[in-house]
Amino acid sequence: MARGFHRAPAHTNRYGAYDGGPDPLAPPVEVQEALEAIGRDVMSGTSAERAMREYLRRGSRDRQGLDELARRVREKRAELTRRHRLDGTLEEVRKLLDHALLEERKRLATDVEMDDDARSFAQMRIENLPPSTPAAVSDLADYDWSSPAARADYEQIKELLGRELLDQRFAGMKNALEGATDADRQAVRDMLTDLNALLEKRRFGEDTPEDFDEFMRKHGAQFPENPQNLDELLDALAERSAAAQRMLNSMTPEQREELMQLAAQAFGSPELLQALTQLDDNLRSLRPGEDWGGSASFSGDEPTGLGEATGIMQDLSDLDSLADQLSQSYPGARMDDVDVDALARLVGDDAAVSARALRDLEQELKNTGMLHRASDGALRLTPRAMRQLGRALLRDIATRQSGRTGRRETRSTGAAGDRTGSTREWAFGDTEAWDIPRTVSNAVLRTVADGGDTTAGVRLETRDVEVVETEDRTRAAVALLVDTSFSMEMDGRWVPMKRTALALHHLITSRFRGDDLQLIAFARYAEVIDIEQLTAKESVWDKGTNLHHALLLAQRHFRRHPTAQPVLLVVTDGEPTSHLEPDGTTYFDYPPDPRTVAVTVRELDNVQRLGAQTTFFRLGDDPGLARFMEALARRAGGSVVAPELDDLGRAVVESYLGSRQTGRGSPEDFGGMLRGRAWW
Repeated sequence: MARGFHRAPAHTNRYGAYDGGPDPLAPPVEVQEALEAIGRDVMSGTSAERAMREYLRRGSRDRQGLDELARRVREKRAELTRRHRLDGTLEEVRKLLDHALLEERKRLATDVEMDDDARSFAQMRIENLPPSTPAAVSDLADYDWSSPAARADYEQIKELLGRELLDQRFAGMKNALEGATDADRQAVRDMLTDLNALLEKRRFGEDTPEDFDEFMRKHGAQFPENPQNLDELLDALAERSAAAQRMLNSMTPEQREELMQLAAQAFGSPELLQALTQLDDNLRSLRPGEDWGGSASFSGDEPTGLGEATGIMQDLSDLDSLADQLSQSYPGARMDDVDVDALARLVGDDAAVSARALRDLEQELKNTGMLHRASDGALRLTPRAMRQLGRALLRDIATRQSGRTGRRETRSTGAAGDRTGSTREWAFGDTEAWDIPRTVSNAVLRTVADGGDTTAGVRLETRDVEVVETEDRTRAAVALLVDTSFSMEMDGRWVPMKRTALALHHLITSRFRGDDLQLIAFARYAEVIDIEQLTAKESVWDKGTNLHHALLLAQRHFRRHPTAQPVLLVVTDGEPTSHLEPDGTTYFDYPPDPRTVAVTVRELDNVQRLGAQTTFFRLGDDPGLARFMEALARRAGGSVVAPELDDLGRAVVESYLGSRQTGRGSPEDFGGMLRGRAWW
C-alpha cells in the first residue's frame, strides 16, 4: 500500500504596484516640497543658505513658517502688556486698609464699654492718618486695634507684603506661605540669611561644593527646581530677581515710592526687605549679564500682584528671546536655537508642533544629504539634491507633454533601451524594470539558506531584486549651450534656462548613461560648467553674447567622442555680439559686427561637418533675432523652436530625444516614454 503523505497547503502570491503607502524609496513629502522651493530660489541666484532660511520663514502647505510664529509671539507680548497693570498689590493693600479703618470706626462708635477719652484719642488717630497709603500703614504700626476684624485686616497687609516680596524672588512662595506660622516665616528668614552668606562666599571665591550641599540639605525643600550646583541656583535666582527689577522699572515713580515704603512693613519689620535687598545686590554682582535695566509699558485694566507681575516680566523676556530665535537673523542661526518648550508654554502647542517640524525639516535636509557645508563655509545643494530637483522637473515636463494634469504615471519604459538578456542586482537610482522570476527566486533561495520556512511565505528584500539590463544602441554626445548674458536675467529667462539644463542633465545621467552631456554657458566668454555651478550661478552685468566661443567648446566635446552622434542644443535670447580673438581676448559690439557674425557662422559650419543635429531655442519675439536664427538653422540643416518660457524644458528634452532616436520615430512618439515612471 502506498505510503500516504500530507500535501502542504498551496500559497498564492500576487505581485503588483506597491500600495502600502508612500514610496519607501522617495524622500519625505515635506523634504521634497522644501527642496523644490529651495531649488527654485537657488536657480534665481539666491544662496542655498538663504533659500533654506526663506523657506523656513514661509513654511509649507501644512506648517506655519517662522514669520507666522514670530507674528504670534509679537501678538502674545502685546496681549500681556495690554491686559495687565502693575499696581495690583498696592490696590489690594489700599482695599485692606480701607476695610480695616471702616471696621475700626464702626467698633469705636458702638463699643459702649470703651472709655470716652480712649475712644476720642483712637478716633482722632484714625481720622488724622496721612493720605498716603504707605504712610498710613506705617503710622498704624503701634495702633491698638479695638476691632478684631480690623486687626485681622491690618495683619493681612503685613502678611501680603511679605509673601509678595518673597514671590518676586522665589516663584510660588506667595502660595506656599499662605496661612504660614511664625516657624514657617522664621525658616524663610534663616534660608535668606544662609543664602546671602553662601553668595558672599562665591563673590570672594571662597565657596566649596560642600557649602552648596549643606545649604540644600537645610533648605532644599524651598527650591522645588532642585538645582544641582550653585551656578544653577544662581542662574534661576538672578533671572527672577532681574525680572523683579524690570517690573519695578516699569512702574511709575509714585508707584515705586509707595511700594518701597510699604515693603518695610513686610511681616511687621524691615528685616525681610533688608535681606532681600542684600540678595539682589549679591545677584547683581554675580550675574551682571542679566537684564537689570529693562522695562515694559503696561496699559491694561487687570491688576497684578508683585509675584505675578514678575512672572509676566519673565514671560516678556522669554517672548523677546523667542522673537530673536525665530528671526534666525544672526550668524550661525539654526532651528535648534528655538526654545520649543517656551514656545508651547507661551504661544500654544500647535506653534511648538510647527517649530519642531521646521527644525526636523532643516535637520532632514542635511542628514539626507540634500545640503552640505562646502570648504568655504557656504551651504550648497548636493549632487543628490540636484538629482531630486531634476526628477521633479522631468515630472513637470512629462505633465506638460501629456497635455493634461492628473495623468497617471505608467511603468512603461518605451523604446528607451533594448534588453540585453542579462540581469543585475538592483542599485539605488536604478529605473530599469524588475526581473520578477529571478527576484522571487532570489528571495526563496535566501529564505531557505537562512533556515526559514517558505511555506509561511517569502518576504522580499532589496538585496533580492534584480533588474533587466538594457542598453542604448545609439550613443550621443550632447552639447547644451545656454545663454547666460544679463539680458536673460532682465527678461525673466534665467530660472527657466537653469531648470531646463537641470532636467536634461538628470534625464541623461539617470536614463541615457551612455550619452555624454556637456553644459556650456556663454556670455562675454564661454565656459564649460557643471550642473551644480550652473544652478548656483548668479547673473553678472557684462556685455556680450559669445556664441562663437561656445561653438568652439562644443566642437572640442564632439571630437572627444568620435563614435557618438553629436547633438547641439542652443538656448539664447540674442544675436551673437562678441567673439573670441586669436589672442584669447574677446571683441564686443552692438549691433552685431559683421566679423562676429562671420566667425560664428564659420564655427557653426564646422559643427555641421561633424554631423551634429542642431536645434536653436529662440527666447523672445524680436523679429531680427527670429530671421537670424532661421538663417543659422537652414545653414546647419537644423531647426528653430520658439517655446514659451514655461515650455522651454519640454521643448529641449523632446528635441534631445528626437535627435538621438533618429530612425525610430518622431519626437511626438516619446511622450509616453517621458511620462513613464521609469524616467524618474
